[in-house]
Amino acid sequence: MPKMNIDVIKGHNRDYLKQLMDISYHVMLDCFGAPDGDRYQILTQHEDFEMNILDTGLGFDRTNDVVVFSLTTRPRTKEQKLKFYHDLAEQLEDKLGIKKTDLIINLTTNTDEDWSFGNGVAQFIDGPLK
Repeated sequence: MPKMNIDVIKGHNRDYLKQLMDISYHVMLDCFGAPDGDRYQILTQHEDFEMNILDTGLGFDRTNDVVVFSLTTRPRTKEQKLKFYHDLAEQLEDKLGIKKTDLIINLTTNTDEDWSFGNGVAQFIDGPLK
């Protein structure tokens, strides 16, 4: 049940944004083995001045196509993480032309008890998902 927040600079059309969400979802399914239909994505568009995304001294030239992915997920192996970073960068470059240097990914881990999907219930603890 990874939750994916995607931050972009305004100016992309609806089809581009839908593809961005679809590609990232399918890469996540493939790399993390999450069940199909386990889709929690939030896309936020910002004015260009609202995103200061520097290169941490790596020498990258960022463009207005920069995309920041923040995922909250259960713990993943180092290999799963590396595959996710690689595959997402490859597919976004191949299918949408997003430069790999314009892609930032951050993973934060949590456990099943950290989720409620509604009704004030922790479904993994005392609900239908336990």
